[in-house]
Amino acid sequence: MAKITFTPSGVCARKMEFEIADDGIVTDVKVIGGCPGNALGIAHLAEGRPAAELVKLLQGIRCGNKSTSCPDQLAQAIAAHIPEA
Repeated sequence: MAKITFTPSGVCARKMEFEIADDGIVTDVKVIGGCPGNALGIAHLAEGRPAAELVKLLQGIRCGNKSTSCPDQLAQAIAAHIPEA
């Protein structure tokens, strides 16, 4: 299990870090930058959930009139590191 670092695009957050365990569970989620409460909320909600489940839950969420959001960016980052997301 290695720490994955992702640089989001189109959102306030500057960096996202997380790990995906061998059993597909997402752990150690950190969202750096952006709205502190939202970043902390996303991290807490993502902790301990299956990666594929998070992708399904978070992908496509928009922030205002932006085409993406911090949750959507996290889903994209996770999807890039799991098979068939």
